[in-house]
Amino acid sequence: MAAPVPLRRRWRQALLAVVALLAVVVTAAVAQDYNDGGGDDEEDEKKKPQYKAQESCNGVFLQYTFMERAKEYPHLKNASAQPYAFKATASVLNTMSEDLKAWQMFVGFQHKEILVSVGGAVLLDGSDLPANVSGGVTFAGYPMADLLNSIDTAGDLSLIESKIEITGTQFGVKAPGKPMPKTIKLTNPAGFRCPAPTRKDSVMYACCVKDRKFKAKKANSTRYVARQKADLTFAYDVLQANANSYMAQVTIDNWSPISRLDNWNLTWEWKRGEFIYSMKGAYTLLKEGPACVYSPAAGYYKDLDFTPVYNCEKRPVIVDLPPEREKDKDVGNVPFCCKNGTLLPPTMDPSKSRAMFQMQVFKMPPDLNRTALYPPQGWKISGKLNPQYKCGQPIRVSPQEFPDPTGLLSSTPAVASWQVACNITRPKKRASKCCVSFSAFYNDSVVPCNTCACGCGSDATATCDPDRRALLLPPEALLIPFENRTAKARAWAKIKHWRVPNPMPCADGCGLSINWHVINNYKSGWAVRMTIFNWQDYTFKDWFAAVTMGDHYSGFENVYSFNGTRMGAPFNNTIFMQGVPGLAYLDPITDASTPGEFRVPGKQQSVISFKRKDAPNVNIAKGEGFPKRVYFDGEECALPDTIPKVSGARRRAGKPSLGQVAVAAALVVVVALVDSLRL
Repeated sequence: MAAPVPLRRRWRQALLAVVALLAVVVTAAVAQDYNDGGGDDEEDEKKKPQYKAQESCNGVFLQYTFMERAKEYPHLKNASAQPYAFKATASVLNTMSEDLKAWQMFVGFQHKEILVSVGGAVLLDGSDLPANVSGGVTFAGYPMADLLNSIDTAGDLSLIESKIEITGTQFGVKAPGKPMPKTIKLTNPAGFRCPAPTRKDSVMYACCVKDRKFKAKKANSTRYVARQKADLTFAYDVLQANANSYMAQVTIDNWSPISRLDNWNLTWEWKRGEFIYSMKGAYTLLKEGPACVYSPAAGYYKDLDFTPVYNCEKRPVIVDLPPEREKDKDVGNVPFCCKNGTLLPPTMDPSKSRAMFQMQVFKMPPDLNRTALYPPQGWKISGKLNPQYKCGQPIRVSPQEFPDPTGLLSSTPAVASWQVACNITRPKKRASKCCVSFSAFYNDSVVPCNTCACGCGSDATATCDPDRRALLLPPEALLIPFENRTAKARAWAKIKHWRVPNPMPCADGCGLSINWHVINNYKSGWAVRMTIFNWQDYTFKDWFAAVTMGDHYSGFENVYSFNGTRMGAPFNNTIFMQGVPGLAYLDPITDASTPGEFRVPGKQQSVISFKRKDAPNVNIAKGEGFPKRVYFDGEECALPDTIPKVSGARRRAGKPSLGQVAVAAALVVVVALVDSLRL
């Protein structure tokens, strides 16, 4: 049996327990006071280095704060591949004595970040969420695109500061490391100089000040941002404004000399619960008046008849009206409308380079006053076989002025105007809509379009190899559909003693292809034949093509069966071609006249001649007779990875023979006439 504990020792143990308990209570009380949000909290906040930098900043103060993160599934042993959910905030504070217009802030993310939600701003490039921003991203203010100055607002932070709430996923950076961006800076408006940001633990900040050496353009007489230049622009003009609705006019302008749109589809995102009540000059693909009865808008507008409502979707799809509705008093009768979604380059027809439609938009609380006007965000536009556009967010510009409809000299400004600027982006690999094949007189094989040049479906790759280079072909194989070329490709490989892969390479997947064939090479000049093949059940109306050459562009002489012209800046070294009158339509693929034969693509071709006098150093044998870029209806076509090589039976350059070029051109014209007589 254990000996009893002496009384003195028991008193000592009890006293120590009481002291320990008091220590815990005191510590908790101190912690309670520290988190109480009282004056001490504010004093500690003022001691932070970013607060001191903010107080001394006379410009625009930017700040990025990493808040927290948590490990996501799957949980991996490889730390660099482990995903983490993170939260962060960014802020833009105007500390100047003047307003900050259309602010844009760049955050240089560097840990493969994927943004899932963003509050207080939008992505400038219009990307949908979730968005991969591993290379950095630019935020634009929404709904606060402009920040007022402190003097005119009595220091109201809600008017001079914008805060961005960021939630997303990032990879790598083991704890206790803090995954911070490379940099932060102000990208708009121009004329600000941002130093390298300062980083303190999980906070990064910088004070951007006006650059005294910056020479601004001619001062804008208004308080709005100047309109931007772009390949394609949208104008969003509010013509009439009521407390709960407004009338808007949308104008689409194509400014690029080598781009167009066919059967355009326009979409955007309503951010504040708006819906389209009526439209003229265009229509939505889904007219869901009855379905709107179950929308949040119907819960507010209880006495409104939703039967005639056009659309309540958050992301409506808008298309152009056909020409026969142009004078329709109910849905048409809007200038520049109703061209079936066709927008041509202004160099072809200025009257067909603009589209316009009007719509009545109903608003939702809390925007129920005449001045609460917000344009939709996330604008996107696409066409049949057309360029890919990247559109920015709407920027507030000076109100558009419209001439008096009665013919008087006066003009009427819009209630408010915004501009959306879109620029053409080069198609990603295997994402083109057309492709090019190369051939030449000095090699009897054709270099076909690349494998999966326009993409490969998952079903197709199960029976073919999407990563194998396309097989060289005999010239006649270009005239038949790809699915019928296998036998010819195998036979050609057997003749040439080439190994035939198994499985075979996949198709190019393109609905339109172009063959560029170097016909000849003489001391006086050289010539090519360009043939366009349409493999789709679709007619290309008023088609055009553009070819960018290298240094030998200066030798360009003539295009014989197309209308061909030289282009100026910024498309130097480029030849623009379109169909001559009567041949402006590229017909679709048709069935053969004889049953059992291959389908026949729609095609047009022309000879293009070049003079060596103006380009004496061109070496055709080394492949300098092939273009650097090829466009069709504004879409950049995928070029082959290789060019035809000179074979042992290469022809020697002969005496000047422009007559042979003329004969070749005449043969092309004869073929075109014969094809037209068959129709």
